[in-house]
Amino acid sequence: MSTDIRIERHLPATIERVYDAWSRPELLTRWYCPNPALDLKVEADVSVGGNYVVTMGPHVVRGNYLEVKPPHLLAFTWKWDSDDGEPSQVRVELSEVDGGTRMLLSHTGLSTAEDASGHLQGWEIELDRLVALLTVPQPDPAA
Repeated sequence: MSTDIRIERHLPATIERVYDAWSRPELLTRWYCPNPALDLKVEADVSVGGNYVVTMGPHVVRGNYLEVKPPHLLAFTWKWDSDDGEPSQVRVELSEVDGGTRMLLSHTGLSTAEDASGHLQGWEIELDRLVALLTVPQPDPAA
């Protein structure tokens, strides 16, 4: 297995809702951890050069935003506090398609194939949680 991950998903929501779910801390705290039993805290300055810190129970990941182009692109570094290696990089590309949004997530530069496999499992679970969040009916703004 490679040390890079690539996941493509069709999400049942507008590109703006998907981008918000990736960029607003109050929404990230509803899906951005593979284990819903862990206490989740997200702090994020979603701007180029801005920092983020995600605390998932005892696990902490942090990084900096490299590219921010609403509502189409977020790219950021990714480094666990418990890891002495170099940061990896995550890139989330969004595009409008019939019936929702196409999301392409790339996580590159992971240290080993085993590390990539573990991250792939975590991302798949998190993205299932993201889909669940996005399928919650939204209030009608015209009502």
